[in-house]
Amino acid sequence: MFGLGLSLTIDDFRRVREHPRAVVIALVCQLLLLPAICFGLVVALDLPPLLGIGMMLLAASPGGTAANLFSHLFRGDVALNVALTAVNSVLAIFTLPIITNLAISYFDSPDSVSLQLRKVVEVFVVVLVPVLLGMLVKSKRPSFAARADKPVRIGSAVILALLVIVILIDQREDLGGYFADVGLATALFCAASLVIGYAVPKAFGVTEKQAIASSMEIGVHNGTLAIYIAVEVLDSTEISVPAAVYSLIMVVFATVWGYVLTRPRIAVLR
Repeated sequence: MFGLGLSLTIDDFRRVREHPRAVVIALVCQLLLLPAICFGLVVALDLPPLLGIGMMLLAASPGGTAANLFSHLFRGDVALNVALTAVNSVLAIFTLPIITNLAISYFDSPDSVSLQLRKVVEVFVVVLVPVLLGMLVKSKRPSFAARADKPVRIGSAVILALLVIVILIDQREDLGGYFADVGLATALFCAASLVIGYAVPKAFGVTEKQAIASSMEIGVHNGTLAIYIAVEVLDSTEISVPAAVYSLIMVVFATVWGYVLTRPRIAVLR
């Protein structure tokens, strides 16, 4: 989240006014449509309670910094990505606890796991404070922020990879069962996130670049944040499993999807 802050300025929030329709459509998809689809998948596939909560926590997590990278690779509107990530990170302070607590109430007894006010404050600190610190550094030391951008992105990817490995090792005895339970759900959710993130904005008349940016923002969730909240805030490694599995799947799916979207234009350019 500090690395995200290093890439943001106040102007990124103001940029929302330049593309209000694209931003509103993407936010509606991310905050309302995707959690509803995720809930439907969890119920339809009859996931165990803690894995169901983990899926909803994942659905409530904002787009990660990797979304900006995928958007850049596949010719999306990166400026829109940055604006969406900025707004999403702030909104997540409120929407993530709401969606997660609703999931806890539905899937599990509140006595076994809960996201109480103190823990909501922890989410606030984890999400917003590092972002604000990163933005402060960028405003005061823009040259340092520019130099740190690539190392921080690489570092973030390494941290996510380590978190996924540690979770898989920690849960190795139940790993086969978890993949059997949540593998299909995460794959379907990832595919739905990427496709809906592109198709819905396109249906409402946004540009191709904006639709690609929206697709990557909605499909590339911040798995690191979801894992952290599951393990450190909710104190449950099992809840973190969907985010860990999703993080493995989304890299492959986002790459293939980006290639599918850009292949016609690549052929034309040739």
